[in-house]
Formats: sequence, C-alpha cells, structure tokens
Amino acid sequence: MQHIFRSLPEVVKEIAGGESAREAIVFAAWRQISGETLGEHAVPFKLIKKKLFIAVSDNNWRRQIEDLSGQMIFKLNSALGSSLVTFIEFKIDAKAVEEARRKTLVKTSDAEAKAIAKRQITAGLRHAAETISDVKLRESFLLAAGSGLARKKAIGEK
Repeated sequence: MQHIFRSLPEVVKEIAGGESAREAIVFAAWRQISGETLGEHAVPFKLIKKKLFIAVSDNNWRRQIEDLSGQMIFKLNSALGSSLVTFIEFKIDAKAVEEARRKTLVKTSDAEAKAIAKRQITAGLRHAAETISDVKLRESFLLAAGSGLARKKAIGEK
C-alpha cells in the first residue's frame, strides 16, 4: 500500500482538478496511518494548500492528537512520499466525526464498490497511471484512486 501512496503525488500532477484529487489522497493516507481507534475520533474534512483540517469528537481528543501532530505529519508525508501536509489544525466537531463514522458503517459489496470506483476513472487518470509498470499494482491504484474520487464526490454532494 505504501508504494501506491508514494506514486500518487506524481500522478496527481497529471490530473485536472489536482487540488481535490490531492485532498482525496491525503484523506485516504490519513485513514491509513491513523488506525481504527483514532479514526473513530478524528476525521479529515479539508485540505487547503498544505494545511490539513481534522474534525475531532471532543476537546480531550484534540489535546491528545495535537501532541502527536508532528508525528502524524511525518507519517502522512512518509506514506505519500511527498510533503503534501505541513500543518494540521484540529477543530472540535462531533457531528462531522459521527457522520464519518456512519458512512463507514454503510457497507457496499465489493462488486458495487469496484463499479462505482471504475466510473470515476478518467482518461487522464488512466494515462497518468501508465507509469506504473506492474499491471496488478496499476489496477489496484486506479481502483483506489477511483474509490477516493467517488467518496470525495459523495461528500461534496451532501
């Protein structure tokens, strides 16, 4: 999974609408590095330039995570292989955290998820992914990118 994240910044440069794609990639990386427990109490909701905004469930979680923010930035950028995040700002927003939790509880079959992801794969994304020589890795990347874009689209519509 690490090499997929590391190839993303270069691929994103080739895609139109790179800012929203960068945001989706950073959000996916956050979910990967934050783990299940932290993910239940802290969710990304915005990326402006290199500043990542995280909603946290309460002040206790904000204090705990603020102490770890340097480590989280390091882990994010290491996973991505690029310095996409230089600062994290935490905001208490229990509703946003709860909504994100509910969304993760809604289960979609693997076939449905793949179909949704494939519909989001643009010609530009497919072209950019051609730099990935391993066919299985390229397809996994495209599905992950399509899935991230589908989630971003779903969040943006609400």
